[in-house]
Amino acid sequence: MNSTTSINKKRTIKLWAIIFWLLIWQGISMYIGQEILLASPFSVLSRLSHLVIQLDFWASILSSFGRIVTGFFLATFIGVILASLAACFRLIEQALEPIILFIRATPVASIIILLLIWVSSRQLAIATSFLMVMPITYTNILTGIKSTDTKLLEMAEVFKMPMKKRVLYIYISQVLPFFKAACLIGLGLSWKAGVAAEIIGIPRGSIGAHLHQARIFLATADLFAWTFVIIVVSTLFERIFMFLLEQTINKLERV
Repeated sequence: MNSTTSINKKRTIKLWAIIFWLLIWQGISMYIGQEILLASPFSVLSRLSHLVIQLDFWASILSSFGRIVTGFFLATFIGVILASLAACFRLIEQALEPIILFIRATPVASIIILLLIWVSSRQLAIATSFLMVMPITYTNILTGIKSTDTKLLEMAEVFKMPMKKRVLYIYISQVLPFFKAACLIGLGLSWKAGVAAEIIGIPRGSIGAHLHQARIFLATADLFAWTFVIIVVSTLFERIFMFLLEQTINKLERV
């Protein structure tokens, strides 16, 4: 059983557990008796059914999805490139270390506010997702490269294996588990950071803007409905992306 399949099975949620917590939620909502404090599952479902028939609802999802996913892919690409360069040149690794540590230690809210000085609200989610995911990808890939089995590298040196084959048959296979772990963490983080950026930047026609509006008007049902949408969209994208990644890895291993 491969690692990704194992992870997916461990994360499977039982239907009875979902029903159990929905009943708890309904019970608490009925006990409080004020929808403005805690909307019931039925109210959230009713509001969601009203939203899904609106064109603006789907436009907002596509808008936010495009920005957040763009930030994630840019972070993954740049992170892999920088990690590869850092593994080859010690000077580059030393130069990047302070900025990587700075980004990882800085709170998301501070990064979002700082970015608002330099980028527009519509580009804020891209920049924020990028800065949150890139250090994770960089660190994982660099760790994977440094963890490559030295015996395999010595064998490649003895048999004069070309660098292209070393990368394909040694480095990639050794780094892949670290890359998958980085993607799994980065996918969730990109959505959390991206939506947070939209809530602060309030770009028109975004999920974050709708969440901000729901907070302003104390529309608790809307708040829960949009939160549910974020969970569903981010989870679906994560599952699809990890599945495609696993299929790509299997094809590479058969080469």
